[in-house]
Amino acid sequence: TTEFWTADTTMAITIGTAPDAWGIWFPDDPRQMPCHRFLDEVAEAGYEWIELGPYGYLPTDLPTLREALEARRLKVCACLVEGNLADAAHWPNVEAQVLGGGELVAALDGRFMVLVDDGYTDLVTGDQISPARLDEDGWKRLIDTTNRIAATARDRFGLKLVFHPNTETHVEYEDQIEVLLAQTDPELVGLCLDIGHHAYRRGDPVDFIRRHHQRLQHVHFKNVDADMLQRVEREGIPVGQASGMDVFCGLEDGLVDYEAVRDVL
Repeated sequence: TTEFWTADTTMAITIGTAPDAWGIWFPDDPRQMPCHRFLDEVAEAGYEWIELGPYGYLPTDLPTLREALEARRLKVCACLVEGNLADAAHWPNVEAQVLGGGELVAALDGRFMVLVDDGYTDLVTGDQISPARLDEDGWKRLIDTTNRIAATARDRFGLKLVFHPNTETHVEYEDQIEVLLAQTDPELVGLCLDIGHHAYRRGDPVDFIRRHHQRLQHVHFKNVDADMLQRVEREGIPVGQASGMDVFCGLEDGLVDYEAVRDVL
């Protein structure tokens, strides 16, 4: 927990990390580092808190996971649920993540379930696999599914659902995020704002936090290389490929002013 002092208040923010910061996007991929190496490096870097990341990357057996965490003095703050929220055919996969991840986090005294809509492009090939914007019926299904997952997270596991807008998903631009916030139950659905993804889609994260801080419980910190983002936009490079080209950069190097982020938080 890090304390930030301002002129009139002291604010405590718990800082952690997640498999995503190590390039882990999938439960299993031969290009990813094994989970024990991830955990070792997290501990070596000095972190105390982690998210579980894609369900199935870290052990899903509670005693095994607990032993791995305790051996490195790590704690869990959140699980991740990622899937197609607008298509009922994908619900079994989403539900398995909700129930499995929720059970693990609740047992480990975590607080949050982070929800991300599935991408409309393939992260490996970059091919577009669904429309970039949902029609009215698809959007309604996404909202209904989000509220449904949030109710399960709260009622079954005592967790707070925080929705994570993400590049090349159906909730990525400021107007989409604001509609989602307006159409979901504020008692059920909070916001996990990813500073880098917000800036990637040319949103102003500082102004957005100022306007919507009541819904904000969880923040992902990353930054965006300004020159690379211009190239990405000019050449239509998909986000999976752009990530491999280091469009997301160190916090101190990108277009987001992190002193301003600190101050608004």
